[in-house]
Amino acid sequence: QLVESGGGSVQAGGSLRLSCEGSGYPFSRYCMAWFRQVPGKGREWIGTSDTEGMTSVGDSVKGRFTVSRDNAKNTLILQANGLKPEDAAMYYCAADDLSGYCGSMSSDDYRYWGQGTQVTVS
Repeated sequence: QLVESGGGSVQAGGSLRLSCEGSGYPFSRYCMAWFRQVPGKGREWIGTSDTEGMTSVGDSVKGRFTVSRDNAKNTLILQANGLKPEDAAMYYCAADDLSGYCGSMSSDDYRYWGQGTQVTVS
C-alpha cells in the first residue's frame, strides 16, 4: 500500500513537501518514483529513487524538485520548490522492483500506486 500526503494549494514560487509512505512490501528493495497527471493527459514522470538512494529527476523540474527516501521510515519524499502554475497536477507515487533496474520513466512499468495528492498553484 502507498499513501501520499502533503499536497495543497500554494502561490507561484512557493514550496511543498510531498510524502509517500509504503507498507506491505520490502520498501528498501523497491524502485520508487513520483509521477504527476493533469486531466486529459498521461502520467508524467517526475523523478525516481533507486534502491541505493540514487535519485534522478525530469528536465521539467530539474533544479526545483528533489526526490529522497528514508528506508527506516518506508517513506519517499518529493521536495518541490519554486512551484509554477504548470506544476499543478495530481501527484502520485509508484513502486516496483523493476527486476532490480530503476531506470524506467514509464508509468506502465510500475505496478503499485498511491491514491494521489493534489497540488494547486496560483
